[in-house]
Amino acid sequence: MLKSLAALMATVTLLSACGGGPSLPGVDGVGRLIGRVVPFGGDRRGQSHRSASGELCGVAGLQGTPVAPITSSTNGCGIAAPVQVTHVDGIKLSQPATLDCPTATALHQWVTQAMRPALGRDSDRVTALRVPAHYVCRTRNHRPGARISEHGKGRAIDISAIIFADGQTVTVQEGWSRSKYSSALRDMHRNACGIFGTTLGPGSDGMHENHFHYDTAQHRGGPYCR
Repeated sequence: MLKSLAALMATVTLLSACGGGPSLPGVDGVGRLIGRVVPFGGDRRGQSHRSASGELCGVAGLQGTPVAPITSSTNGCGIAAPVQVTHVDGIKLSQPATLDCPTATALHQWVTQAMRPALGRDSDRVTALRVPAHYVCRTRNHRPGARISEHGKGRAIDISAIIFADGQTVTVQEGWSRSKYSSALRDMHRNACGIFGTTLGPGSDGMHENHFHYDTAQHRGGPYCR
């Protein structure tokens, strides 16, 4: 009986120390300890986006580097597990694009299933895509008071031109209706619908006359394609 009572008293003492007693040096309660561990876990999640073979986001042909989580003082901006994409299916991006993995994966799908088929044999000569915008914390179309753009969440990329091995550059603005690649540009843009949640280009809203805007936002009525 005395032994049982002693064990009970020891348990109560231990629980009291855990709940309301003085904390150990460097550990300010369970919540603070967890708060210290989570950022490390976030870093590891970012690292897991590149496989041992160098594939980014587990996609063969998607090259780049996982980067640290991006946070912002602006509510709604940031990326929990970003990657910087440099090449897609062997095609270089004019600047590394900071995206989340679902958007990077969609970009690879667009290149292989929409852009290359639209260009046919000429797709073998494509060496680069001009990327004027990727992650940036801003509102939609830079309008004051508007919602945060998908660019501010790492879910959007803009493409303004296709560059070939001989230096020839086909821009969205000039090639859309005045080049031999007009049909190809229209086809690759049309077939981006469904790969991305939002597709905007020339003739859509007056804000995308010189580039394709693609993002992975999810809309209630399905993909929004213009």
